[in-house]
Amino acid sequence: MNEVIAQKLSLLPDSPGCYLMREQGKIIYVGKAVNLKNRVRSYFHGRDHTPKVTAMVSHIDDFDIMLCRTNLEALILECNLIKLHKPYYNILLKDDKHYPYIRIDLKEPFPRVTLARRQEQDGAKYFGPYIGATAVREVLEALRKIFPLRTCQKALPGSKLLRPCVNFEIGRCLGPCGGKCTEGEYRAVVQRVIAFLSGKYQDVTAGLQKEMMEAAKNLQFEKAARLRDQMRDIEGLMQRQQAIQVSGAEQDVFALAQDDLDAMAQVIYVRGGKMVGGDSFPLPREGKEDPGEVLFDFIVQFYDERKPAREVLCPSLPGEISADLEEWLRRKRGGACTLTIPQRGDKRALTLLAEKNARDALEKRNAKKQVQYERTLGACEGLARVLGIKETPRRIEGFDISNTQGVLSVASMVVFIDGEPAPKEYRHYRIKTVEGANDFASMQEVLLRRFKRAMSQDPKEKWPMPDLVLIDGGPVQLQFAREAMLEAGANVPMFGLAERLEEIFLPGQEESILLDHHTPELHLIQRIRDEAHRFAITHHRGLRGKQSVHSALEDIPGVGPARRRALLQYFKTVKAMKEASLEALQSVPGMNAPAARAVYAWAHPGEEAKE
Repeated sequence: MNEVIAQKLSLLPDSPGCYLMREQGKIIYVGKAVNLKNRVRSYFHGRDHTPKVTAMVSHIDDFDIMLCRTNLEALILECNLIKLHKPYYNILLKDDKHYPYIRIDLKEPFPRVTLARRQEQDGAKYFGPYIGATAVREVLEALRKIFPLRTCQKALPGSKLLRPCVNFEIGRCLGPCGGKCTEGEYRAVVQRVIAFLSGKYQDVTAGLQKEMMEAAKNLQFEKAARLRDQMRDIEGLMQRQQAIQVSGAEQDVFALAQDDLDAMAQVIYVRGGKMVGGDSFPLPREGKEDPGEVLFDFIVQFYDERKPAREVLCPSLPGEISADLEEWLRRKRGGACTLTIPQRGDKRALTLLAEKNARDALEKRNAKKQVQYERTLGACEGLARVLGIKETPRRIEGFDISNTQGVLSVASMVVFIDGEPAPKEYRHYRIKTVEGANDFASMQEVLLRRFKRAMSQDPKEKWPMPDLVLIDGGPVQLQFAREAMLEAGANVPMFGLAERLEEIFLPGQEESILLDHHTPELHLIQRIRDEAHRFAITHHRGLRGKQSVHSALEDIPGVGPARRRALLQYFKTVKAMKEASLEALQSVPGMNAPAARAVYAWAHPGEEAKE
């Protein structure tokens, strides 16, 4: 679990929603949860995982969440996201057969209400998808008790009238097969069913409520319980779904969250009636501005290089500019585009959901900024207090020595400004005056050279003076470094860091300082020390690599890089070059007689050149 995941885990809300597990930016798993905090944390804090989950967690380096209002929305959104991204670890969940529809084929003279596993482009009217085929079947059974539509698969109207089945006798069917109703009468009932499935179900539930109360009054408790369960199923079935709308809407939903300093704009994308994702956009210094004006400016910038959706939803806009913005959106889209500021209903619920996600994103950003401050400037301020420095050090330099048994000794200087690395300020040093593995003298040479540059009067050679210097080493290493600095005429705060116990040593003090291992100050010091070590090791390895590939041709006098390339291009191999005659060597483009004799003498030591 890295720092990004640890921070996000601490900020998870107690809310239903979906979570997207990522590896190097790629979504590898999409899941849903009634409580995101508990569910997502269980992946990283739990131990009793299946092999599949264990393998998945080992690849996760980041995750995102999308908040929903209900678990139903989270379920449907999960389905949409899986279809869209096809994550590797969701391979068994990619089929949408778990999400049934209610289907009414209006092309039939006497339509039936049936359950379908997927939505087809066949002209029928679909409602859903819904969660749980069993619950849908129970509700369909309740509907058939209230709306007497046929359930048989007979082709109607037939060539002759048939005797109605028992459903007609008990009032569960209008009997169209036996001519007991007209097509218009049957259609009227179908329209009431469509209205019910479209959300106008209060009359039905009110009737069930009345029937349940009468059954309970007559001590028919089993019947009352069945009616109660039917009401519960109907309420669950008709729960409004912002995650999917079968109407096929294409919408961009905007919202804004503000604090006293900054703002966060949120966009939710609805395509083909499905909420397929969303994005958050930080808006610095807009926390106290008018939200309608901020949102207006953001929408204009957002669509500068984008095509608007068919409908744009937002919670508020300045009244005098709404019409102009809508016209501008139409031109950007090149067709019909509606700008809506919903006050109630499903569209208002979508804007409220976008606001919820905007607030969550703003809170996370603020928390991240606070953590970033504590790791950088806050750590610098804390370090000044620990070291007894009056001013907060802005430029901190770290030094380290690297060599292999005294060979190719080098030093590194890394620079952190306001707690952040500044790679352009890094420098390498080749040790010039010290022979062998003498890190103390090497550090003294490097610090003397560095501070002479800081004290130089030549603007071209002068380097900025550091506010604080970190020496990778104990008190002896620190003493040599400080003597070199004073010799150069500079005097800035300096301290050493011994790696064994992470002890801090100050000049002239025998007792070291031990910081708590969880403090930002120690973490900053460790980052600087580790970066100096890495930078020195990298340079030292590079020098060793160059030395190991040193070519013997480089030692031949009079044969430079151009002639070496020409010789290798002409003879292809060093062996062929050694076997060549003096005349052949002279014939190589760019070679002259002295250079050819030098190559021949190198290839045939002790022999005289032969033509």
